[in-house]
Amino acid sequence: MTGKTRNKSVFREYFEAIIIAVLLALFIRTFIVQAFKIPSGSMLPTLQIGDHLLVSKFLYGIKVPFTGSLLVPIKEIGRGDVIVFRFPKDRKVDYIKRVIGTPGDTVEIQDKKVFVNGKPIADSHAHIASTTILDTKSSPRDNMGPILVPEDRVFVMGDNRDNSYDSRFWGFVDQKDVLGKAFILYWSWDIKEPLFSLQRLTSIRWGRLANLIE
Repeated sequence: MTGKTRNKSVFREYFEAIIIAVLLALFIRTFIVQAFKIPSGSMLPTLQIGDHLLVSKFLYGIKVPFTGSLLVPIKEIGRGDVIVFRFPKDRKVDYIKRVIGTPGDTVEIQDKKVFVNGKPIADSHAHIASTTILDTKSSPRDNMGPILVPEDRVFVMGDNRDNSYDSRFWGFVDQKDVLGKAFILYWSWDIKEPLFSLQRLTSIRWGRLANLIE
């Protein structure tokens, strides 16, 4: 084998390895798991700005790429699940919220208290920042409904109830737009600090790493 032929063989091996790695990464991102970063405080205190988490994309089932149609169902989306989905008003943007109502549920909010099917829910994750109660004429934030969750839709809210733009304002999430369930934090730091700085390094929240999301 000549040096030129050997070089071509080595190049081909590296090229094939890169192609396989890229295809494997795309497969994992499409069907298995995807990384997601928290850019806002709508899920405080459960999720903080600068949290990095992993989203399980197969937990609810295997979907057809690009269409979101369910190919192989595995588990239904449940109340209390923290999900990542395409924002209905701009599907290029991903949102993360907590599921409050599933298909067939009746959701109502009375003076910040959430009721599902006429009963108050165990709302231990909810964070109420303001004691001010807004009436329905001013905003649906504190008083809303009752409304029925349609088939193949879910009703979602942020844990930071007074500072979350969610289903109270723009409606339901189509289950086809649900990308997956958030399940673990793998990194967390203060993104307000400069990226390549000592402050960013010292802002690492070591106690949050590897925490399961509930």
